Amino acid sequence: MDVFDAIKTLLAVRKYQDKPVSAETVHRILEAGRLTGSAMNRQPWHFIVIKDREMLRQLGALARYGAYIAEAALAIAVAIEKSPFAVSDGSRAIQSMMLAAWEEGVGSNWVGFVGMEGVKPLLGIPDELDILAILTFGYPAQTIGKGKKQRKPLSEVAHRERFGRAYQ
Repeated sequence: MDVFDAIKTLLAVRKYQDKPVSAETVHRILEAGRLTGSAMNRQPWHFIVIKDREMLRQLGALARYGAYIAEAALAIAVAIEKSPFAVSDGSRAIQSMMLAAWEEGVGSNWVGFVGMEGVKPLLGIPDELDILAILTFGYPAQTIGKGKKQRKPLSEVAHRERFGRAYQ
């Protein structure tokens, strides 16, 4: 799958098969995050891989909008340094990991920003780091319509030279 096809077809997956993701695929996902560019090459992230079923259940119970974490084959918690660029850099790494997973047929979704208060102590994340997100990964439980996205037309979101001038 080329990059544009991956971007065009990537969809959020919240229901997973009871099937493990291979160690090679997990490694590839992590490498995609690690290799992502960052401001001043600071690489302000840490990736915590969670496969233990009980830990996944606990995370699903803690994350306000992520009960489905409990059903994923694995999750990767993304912790970031407290710096002005870390949210942006961590988000870039997350997108890279999700695209790398999708190329392997592994679905994913992002849980984060709110309702994550209990995650840091559970995962032993030190105070000097913030939890940015928990990413869920697994093989989709059902066939999903690749590329069937509901997006605003380009004419509503792209502008030429100045805001309000339609990009054509």
